[in-house]
Amino acid sequence: MQVNRVWAVYWSATGRTKRVVTWIAERVAQALEAPLLKYDFTLPAARQGTPDFAAQDLVIFGTPTYAGRVPNVLLKYLATVEGHGAAAVPVVTFGNRAFDDSLIELRDILADNGFIPFAAAAFVGEHSFSTTLAAGRPDEDDLALAAQFAAQVAARAAEVHADTPPIAVPGRTRKERIYYQPRDRAGNLVDIRKVKPKTNDVCDDCGLCAKICPMGSINPQNVREFIGICIKCGACVKKCPKSAKYYDDYDYLYHKTELEEGYRRRAAVSLFL
Repeated sequence: MQVNRVWAVYWSATGRTKRVVTWIAERVAQALEAPLLKYDFTLPAARQGTPDFAAQDLVIFGTPTYAGRVPNVLLKYLATVEGHGAAAVPVVTFGNRAFDDSLIELRDILADNGFIPFAAAAFVGEHSFSTTLAAGRPDEDDLALAAQFAAQVAARAAEVHADTPPIAVPGRTRKERIYYQPRDRAGNLVDIRKVKPKTNDVCDDCGLCAKICPMGSINPQNVREFIGICIKCGACVKKCPKSAKYYDDYDYLYHKTELEEGYRRRAAVSLFL
């Protein structure tokens, strides 16, 4: 295919997915001498519309992994994003545990929506719960791999056509996919779905947390109040300039500690071409 435009499209609460997706897209665009466009659908307002893709577009499309899947709060929106024959590269990030079924799920979503997913990748990003689990990733070594991957994607783009089959990636079939459920050491389920961060006294009511909440769930008139769901994305906790947001829920902190202690090894990047 002849690539007329390269897109970086992503949902990225703490910036890790954005970093790797834009890094790849910038280098693909440079290699193909094509203009680069970006679409960030992290905030609710951006999910009121979709980019207008065309058959000569190449889209680097990224989401994080939540509980081993594409974040379920995004599924309704993703179903509205039409590819119109554009080539696509699904990219997921994961917090050093595993990407489980997220990459195959994102690949299937894109294929179902009229994209041609001909390459794919899973990169490690600092976990949304932690500052030590995969701290600083994607780091320089990850981005070096991303640059190599971008060069390979650009080289393969000319071979992509309407009948190119979706790239093969690991994962379970649609009917077999389940969400990862944390458990304690006795095997009991740890349910943190309703847990929300609290706000300490150093908060100066700047309102940043309300502006950056991907669910629009923090009341801008009272940032200590939630008016919607919390998906534990880490945006308000990690980006608060006063470090005023925190969790004190026992089960949340238990699960966070279990992840930090159980997945200290450096998880590998996975590339598929």
